[in-house]
Amino acid sequence: MKFMKLGSKPDAFQADGGGDSRYVLSDLPSDIVVHVDDARFYLHKFPLLSKSSLLQRLIVEASQGGADEVRVGGLPGGARAFEICAKFCYGMVVTLNPYNVVAARCAAEHLGMTEDVDKGSLVFKIEVFLNSGVFRSWKDSIIALQSTVALLPWSEDLRLVARCVDSIAAKATASPGSLVWSYTYNRKAASSDEIVEARRCSSSSSPAVPRDWWVEDLCELDVELYKRVMVAIKSRGDRMPSDVVGEALRAYAARWLPESCRRGEPADDNDDACALEVLETIVWLLPSDGDGSSPCGCSCQFLLNLLKLAVLVGAGELLREELMDRIVLQLHDASVSDLLIPAKPPAQTTYDVELVEALVGRYIRRAGLDDIDGEDVFETNGETDDPSLLALCKLVDGYLAEVAADPNLPVSSFVGLATSMPESARPSHDALYTAIDVFLKMHPNLSKVEKRRISSLMDVKKLSKEASIHAAQNDRLPLRVVVQVLFFEQMRAAAGSASASLLLAAAGDGKAHLELDDDDGDCWKNRALALALPEPPTPSAALRKQIGSMSLKLVGEDRRRAEDAVSDGRRLARSASIANQSSRMSLSSRSRRIFDRLWVVGKPPGPGEVVSKSSDTSGSSQSPRSSAKPLGSNKSSGSSSRNRRYSVS
Repeated sequence: MKFMKLGSKPDAFQADGGGDSRYVLSDLPSDIVVHVDDARFYLHKFPLLSKSSLLQRLIVEASQGGADEVRVGGLPGGARAFEICAKFCYGMVVTLNPYNVVAARCAAEHLGMTEDVDKGSLVFKIEVFLNSGVFRSWKDSIIALQSTVALLPWSEDLRLVARCVDSIAAKATASPGSLVWSYTYNRKAASSDEIVEARRCSSSSSPAVPRDWWVEDLCELDVELYKRVMVAIKSRGDRMPSDVVGEALRAYAARWLPESCRRGEPADDNDDACALEVLETIVWLLPSDGDGSSPCGCSCQFLLNLLKLAVLVGAGELLREELMDRIVLQLHDASVSDLLIPAKPPAQTTYDVELVEALVGRYIRRAGLDDIDGEDVFETNGETDDPSLLALCKLVDGYLAEVAADPNLPVSSFVGLATSMPESARPSHDALYTAIDVFLKMHPNLSKVEKRRISSLMDVKKLSKEASIHAAQNDRLPLRVVVQVLFFEQMRAAAGSASASLLLAAAGDGKAHLELDDDDGDCWKNRALALALPEPPTPSAALRKQIGSMSLKLVGEDRRRAEDAVSDGRRLARSASIANQSSRMSLSSRSRRIFDRLWVVGKPPGPGEVVSKSSDTSGSSQSPRSSAKPLGSNKSSGSSSRNRRYSVS
């Protein structure tokens, strides 16, 4: 810290017991009393008359009125600043430093202690100290700038604020290699702040000065001064990279935002007002462009935290729109925790899902993905090769799994956010299935229509084997989804051999869909499923053709007939020869029970054939074909065997 001593006489100022009165130890009695605020100074006229034009005028006026007291009103710096000026008038030792120099400069100007009154005036000597000492030091310039706040408007009129700001900005934008002053730098490896002395050194072993060396010290400024300094720094051309400016804003937010606001908790009105002022300043100072890695010089996490704070303190719509426009440029770099923005009352949900959906929608529109045909962005296999879009879809699915645990989250919000991403951006539906499972678990009172709507978001063909096994035994999923999972898991198992890949191709162009409706009321109504899927080691051309038309739907029968058909299917399933036992061993017990009930192996009976119901229920090894009898001979078997009608699509 720089300092300057003025005068040579010893300090003879004394204060009484109360501290409101000050006097000079002298053989001569005082002949004038100067009132400054609540303090009284018992002084002598002669030293004051020779140094201050204001005191000259006041003393002359008092003498003409027969008074020996004068009052100095509106003195910047108050009694302390006047004491410095009075000591200078007596020639006593005065020590100027960055903490009192601005106040002494403003008081000297107010008292008229200029060169017009006396050569070598106090104003002249203070200016020498400012130019040769304070403004050449990094920390002293910051200290002097902080002291100008209490001295407005004098410090502003004397351009002391502007000169301090220019000094700080010039040093912040200087080359790190030319630093010759000390600065505070919070090293990542250190547990506390430490003072680093930067010196010119040509040795290659000396640590390099970081580009953001100035960030920590500026965090001590209040918001208005910080704004002025940052504007001055940014106005100095391209000498300050945008990522360094972004780091400075992040550090300032961490220093001044209330702790409760940073944790996302409600705060009192004073904290909200302070946070809103800081937030508006930071958003206003955000860099307009970036260096490519970060579009605006700030990380997506930092911008989302600002948006979270804006929601918490009730910031204006324009500020929120500005933040959202910047966030969508790098939304794919966010994490799930960054998107967990608390909802403000009267919202019933825990998190603001609509805000996240709006961000995702802006990202999709900005990328031109809302109405594309897929030729320019996607590969020929229907999946995108854009890593940003894939990362965003993974982020959305992870966010859905988090917010799905909210029992107040409506179905429309869940579906809206899930469908906001292009289908080609989800090469795997495992994460989406996890979100669906959590939503169904936390919303047990959903109607069948709503469950069907939620489950239809998932493409079972894009589930991994582990997810398929879990879904096949998931009681919360509708039955039609479970059957779809079982079917495609069976197809995947069959695809293990080279020839079995033809089965998948014959099943359709990726659009194969099993039609099995869920309950539409209080009971099961007129629904069953029968599939013919023999699995010989080497499938024939006729078999592949049969599998290509395997979407069969049972129509026009009541519940009793459907149950009888399922019983027939179980008998046929037990009597069928199973070629691929290894693939079925991987299914769960519940999956096998569903196969036993719904999976009919073998060719469906022809128009003139029916399946007779045998009394042997323990399982038979005879083939389905041998159990079918002509229609005329079926009369003797009783009413247990019924005709079955199939609609083949």
